[in-house]
Amino acid sequence: MSSDLPTLIESLAQNARKASLALNGATAEEKNDALQAIARGLESNRKLLLEENQKDLTAAEKNGLPDSMIDRLRLTHERIDAMAQGLRQLIDLPDPVGAVMEKKIRPNGLEIRKVRVPIGVIGIIYESRPNVTIDCAGLCLKSGNASILRGGKEALHSNQALARIISEALAASPLPDDAVQLIPTVEREALNHLLTLDEYIHCIIPRGGEGLIRFVAENSRIPVIKHYKGVCNLYVDAGADLNMAMEIAVSSKCGRPGVCNAIENLIVEKSVAEAFLPSCAKALTEKGCVLLGDERARLLLEDFEVSPAGKDEFQEEFLDLRLSIAVVDSVEQAIDFVNRFGSGHSEAILTEDRSRAERFLNQVDASSIYWNASTRFTDGFEFGLGAEIGISTDRLHARGPMGLEELCTYKYQIIGQGQWK
Repeated sequence: MSSDLPTLIESLAQNARKASLALNGATAEEKNDALQAIARGLESNRKLLLEENQKDLTAAEKNGLPDSMIDRLRLTHERIDAMAQGLRQLIDLPDPVGAVMEKKIRPNGLEIRKVRVPIGVIGIIYESRPNVTIDCAGLCLKSGNASILRGGKEALHSNQALARIISEALAASPLPDDAVQLIPTVEREALNHLLTLDEYIHCIIPRGGEGLIRFVAENSRIPVIKHYKGVCNLYVDAGADLNMAMEIAVSSKCGRPGVCNAIENLIVEKSVAEAFLPSCAKALTEKGCVLLGDERARLLLEDFEVSPAGKDEFQEEFLDLRLSIAVVDSVEQAIDFVNRFGSGHSEAILTEDRSRAERFLNQVDASSIYWNASTRFTDGFEFGLGAEIGISTDRLHARGPMGLEELCTYKYQIIGQGQWK
C-alpha cells in the first residue's frame, strides 16, 4: 500500500464525520434543493456521462466481462432519466429525520420521546452499476447521513463523472461539500483500510457479488448490513392461473437475469406440472434460457435439453440465463424447498388458493414474499422508497429494500420540569 493511501482514506473518513454532524442541522428544503440540483446535473450532462460510461464498457468487453455484468454497467438515456426520477421521488417523500416515533409521559411527569436520527457516516462498497452512486448519495443526503462511496474498477470513469456532478451540486448548496465523497482509487488496500475506521464510520453496506460481500463482512470492524446472494424462488401451486404463471416465470427469469431479484429456481406442484412445464420450458428456451431440473422435472421435459439439478444447483445464484426446476408434492414441500435453498431475499407463490398462499407468506423465511406477483419488484423504487441503498437479508437492524427510514436510527429526548429523583 502506498504510504499516502491510509492518510488519504482516513482524511476522507474524518471529513465525512464532520459533514455528518453538519448535516444534523440541515433543513428538509436544503436537502431537497441539493437533490434537485443533482437531478438537473444528470440531465444536463448526458453527453459526458455516456462518453465516460463508454470507456468503461469498452474496457469491460476487452476484459471479457460477462454480458450480465456489462448490462449492469451500461448507462442509457433511459437509465439516466431513471436516476433523476429516483432523486425526485426522494424529494417528494417526507424527511425522516426528527420524526417522533413514540412519545410517553412517565408517572413522575418526564416526557420521553423516541426520535428518528441519521446513522451518521455510511460507507457503500459496490460493483458494476453506476446508478448505485446516485441512489446511495441521494438516499444518504435525504436521511441526513454523510456517505463514502467506493465503486468497482469496471465503472471507474462512470462513477467519477457522477461524483463530479454531485460535488458541483453540493458546492452550490448550503450542505457540506464532504457530505458525499467517492474514494478516488480502486486499490483493494484502500478498502482494507476503510474497513478499520470504526472511529469515524458507523455502517458499511456492500453491494455486489457474494465474494465482495463476504470479504467485507469478514474484514470490517464496522457493522455491515448485507445480503450475500439472491437465490429467489417462484412456486407454481396447484391453484395457480397457469397463463399468468407462465408470464411471470418467463419475465422473472429472462427480463434481466443478471439482477439479484431474478428467479433462480422454478418450483411446480405435481398436479399441474405436466400441463405447465412443457409450454413454460418452450417459452424459456426461446428466450435463450438453459434449463436444469430434478429427476421429476426432467421426465416431464424429455423433449428438451435439461441438465440434472441437485443441491449445488438449487442454491446457486446464476445471474444469467440458467434456471433450475423442481417438482414437489405440496405447498409444504415447496416451503421446505424455499427455506432450504433460498437465500432469504425474495420468494413468490402463484395460486388462487388463499389458505395455501397465507401458509407460504407466513412460513417462508425471507425478507420479501410475494403472492401472485414477480420477485422482480423487490426494489426500493418499486416499493415507493425512492430507490434503495441495498437489500438486506439480515435481521438487525433492517430487512429487505433499505430506504430513508432504514438509514436512520433513533435517540431518546427526555423533557422534564426539574425532576431529580
